[in-house]
Amino acid sequence: MLHWRRSPLLLVVLVAATAISACTAADTGAHSGTAGAPPRPYDGTPWSGGADTSTERDPLSTFAVDVDTASYGYARRLIADGRLPERTSVRPEEFVNSFRQGYSEPAGDGFAVHVDGARPPRTREGGDGTRLMRVGLQTRAEDRASRPDAALTFVIDVSGSMDEPGRLDLVKDALHTLVDQLRPTDSIAVVEFSSEARVLREMTPVSDARRLHDAVDSLRTRDSTNLEAGLVLGYRVARDGFRAGRTNRVIVLSDGLANVGSTDAEPILRRVRDEAEKEIALLGVGVGSDYGDRLMEQLADRGDGFVVYVSEREQARKMFVDQLPAALSVRALDAKVQVSFDPAAVRSYRLIGYDNRAVADEDFRDDRADGGEVGPGHSVTALYAVQLAEGAPASARAARVQVRWTDPGDHRPAETYQSVRVADLDPAFDAASPRLRTCYAAAFFAEALRGSDDGAQPRLGDLATIADRAATATEDPDVRELARTIRAAEELRR
Repeated sequence: MLHWRRSPLLLVVLVAATAISACTAADTGAHSGTAGAPPRPYDGTPWSGGADTSTERDPLSTFAVDVDTASYGYARRLIADGRLPERTSVRPEEFVNSFRQGYSEPAGDGFAVHVDGARPPRTREGGDGTRLMRVGLQTRAEDRASRPDAALTFVIDVSGSMDEPGRLDLVKDALHTLVDQLRPTDSIAVVEFSSEARVLREMTPVSDARRLHDAVDSLRTRDSTNLEAGLVLGYRVARDGFRAGRTNRVIVLSDGLANVGSTDAEPILRRVRDEAEKEIALLGVGVGSDYGDRLMEQLADRGDGFVVYVSEREQARKMFVDQLPAALSVRALDAKVQVSFDPAAVRSYRLIGYDNRAVADEDFRDDRADGGEVGPGHSVTALYAVQLAEGAPASARAARVQVRWTDPGDHRPAETYQSVRVADLDPAFDAASPRLRTCYAAAFFAEALRGSDDGAQPRLGDLATIADRAATATEDPDVRELARTIRAAEELRR
C-alpha cells in the first residue's frame, strides 16, 4: 500500500541511480591506440572558454564517460534563489547531460554511437571553418520487471545542516515511497551519520517493509557532518549484505558539507576502496541550498558512480521518474571515449567540459584505467568545437569516435565506433537537430557562467532565444525551463 503523504523523490533517486540523459549510430570495430601529448593551444581560435588543441600535435581526444548532472541542477536552484553559482562548480558536460536527446538504441548490449554537427549560430560565427560536433552514446533500455534484484545501502546525512526544509524531510518522504515501490525481493539497509555513524537497519528484504519504514521514521537531525564515518560504515554494511548477481549500491544522501573527519574525497575513498572493488558503486544525491558540490562530485567520480542534485519533489519526479528510463542494473563499466581527428580535415578541436575526466590517450585500451558506469537506457553527450582545415573536401572523414567499456557480466572489454564526415558537420545551425541546438545552449550557458565578462563569451540573451526555439521544436518543458534559467542569470548579471 502506498503512503499518500510521501513524495516520489527516492523512487526518483533510484531511477537516477542508473539513469542519465544526453546525446548518440552503431558499428563495431577496433583501432590501435596511440599515446597522445598534452593538449596544446592552437593560436587564432574563434572559440572562447579554453585553448584549442592542434591536431598536428595531438589528434586524439580521450575521456572517461561522465553521467553526472548535479552541476546544472544546483546552478538552476541557485539562480532561482537569486544567486549565480561559483565558477568552479559549473561543469558544462553536466549541463548538456541534463537534457534528453532521443537517440536510437543499440540492438544488443553496449552502446550505439551517434555523431552529427552544424555550423555555429550566426551570433557566434568564427570563420568559415568553425563547426560544432556532437558525440552521443546510447545504451539499450531494460524492462524494470526483468531487472536483477537490488541490494541498496542508504547512507543518510542527519547533521544539523540537514534540518533545513528541503533536505532531510525530502529524504525521509522519498525513502518511504521507495520502500513502497521496490519489489519484495529487493533489499535495503539504512545507515545514518552526523558526528558519528550508526546502523539503523542491516540489509533487509523489502518484503519486511514495516521495519524499513520504522527506520526511516527514526531519522532525526543532530550534531556535525562526518561524511567519512558514514561512508566507511555504509560500505561495511553493503559488503556484509552483498548479494552476488544483484545490483549492489551505496547511495549517500547529503548536502556534502563535511566538517568532521576527512573532508576530502581521496582519503575517504581510500578507506572504502577495498569494500567497493568495483562491485559496489556509489551514487551521490545532493540536497540543500548550500551544497558541497566539489566533495560530492569527486566521491561519485572516484567511487565508480555519479551524483545528482534534487531540490523539490515535483522537480525530482519530473527529472528522474518521468524523463529518465532507468533500471537498477548496469550496461557498461569503465566506459571511455576516444575521438581520432584527421589532421587533413580538422586543424584544431576543443572538448567543451569533461575537464576532470581526461584520460591519457595510451590508456584508452588499458582496462585498469578508470572510466564511467552507464546504466540501461542512458545517453551521454560530448560537444566539440572544431576548426576545419582549409579546403577540406565534404567527403573527407573528419573524425572517428570509439567507445570502449567492460561488460558487467563477464568483465570482458568491448568496443564500437562511428565515423563522421566533413559534410555531416556542415548544416546551418537553424537546420540542425533541435536537440543539438539544446546542447549548444546548455554548454555555452555553462561556459558563460564560468567565464569572464570580457565580451568574449556568448550573449546570454542569444542562448535563451536558441533554447526557446529548441523548446518549441521539441515540446520539451525542460528546455523551456533552460531558457528561463538563462534569462534569469542574465538579469542577475546586470
